[in-house]
Amino acid sequence: MLLSAGGFALYLGESNVFNLLAPRFGDLAVRKNREKMWQVWLGSSLFRVSGLNRNDVESRILNDCRNAGDFLRIVMEEMARQQGARRWAGNAPEEILHLRQIKKTIPDALVIHMIRDGRDVSVSLSQKRYIRPFPWKERETPEGAALYWEWIINKGKAAGTELGDDYIEIHFEELVRDPRSVLRTLSAFLEHDLDYDRILENRVGAVAKPNSSFRRSGEENFNPIARWKQQLTREQLTRIEGLVGGTLTELGYELATTGHEDCNPLYRAWNRQLYRNFFESKLQSKKNSVLRALRKPLTSKDVDDIVLVDESAAERMRVAAQAQANCDLAGERSTVGRMAGQP
Repeated sequence: MLLSAGGFALYLGESNVFNLLAPRFGDLAVRKNREKMWQVWLGSSLFRVSGLNRNDVESRILNDCRNAGDFLRIVMEEMARQQGARRWAGNAPEEILHLRQIKKTIPDALVIHMIRDGRDVSVSLSQKRYIRPFPWKERETPEGAALYWEWIINKGKAAGTELGDDYIEIHFEELVRDPRSVLRTLSAFLEHDLDYDRILENRVGAVAKPNSSFRRSGEENFNPIARWKQQLTREQLTRIEGLVGGTLTELGYELATTGHEDCNPLYRAWNRQLYRNFFESKLQSKKNSVLRALRKPLTSKDVDDIVLVDESAAERMRVAAQAQANCDLAGERSTVGRMAGQP
């Protein structure tokens, strides 16, 4: 929606610099590390959808980049410059875990934390297998995904309290139900006009083609709110609300069962602690140099298997931009010809 509003550099991909790329290459102040990361990024769809040529930023990346924030800023600022945009925006859900590093390395960053009903998120994450489960499990359950939602939400909120006026929280459901009101709030926060009518006229990315985990072929009147009512069994819902009902209530979501009151305190405490430790250990392992050395080197193909990008839309945008540039150039030539007294 931000990109559709105009004034932002168009980049139809999740950056994944802080949560995926940078942790796999160590200290980017070391030239060989950023050279390796640069080569992997160049070979991935993250580069292909940028519209950049490698020579546009390569010297700055190799000579001036010292951290993940530098890398992202150099790339996005060049994209904005080439597109004549004055702002840029990045999106990757797991980067909410890296807010402190983001703010430290990109001091001007403004953070919009989008919060969604954890019951809907639990279904989405378990269906798409976004969460790597315990080694003995084939896939994560909705209950485990709900605990992940609670963990990552609270990590983001805790970091957000340190960012002051540069951090804002909005609810997904409010944006869907009353987009104009939420966009007015965000317009003031960003000091950038987010006109809803213009957004609808210039649909970009998922605004034009929703990428919901819940969509079903042939479904009309699609509504992404409270899909958990159809997707979760009563037993699953009771267990989920038993585990994360307190957080749901704190965030303003109404509970549908008595699971939170009836849940065995030992069951709740054990599972919450078990999953928190599991998620924290995975997060910290990304920063461990010994474990990093033992991992298989990250490749461009690995990146493409993980990240979300819209290469087809990016290609259409590039073609349209080139056509517009050719029209502008033809117009300039025509004007020059007339000024010179030519036919």
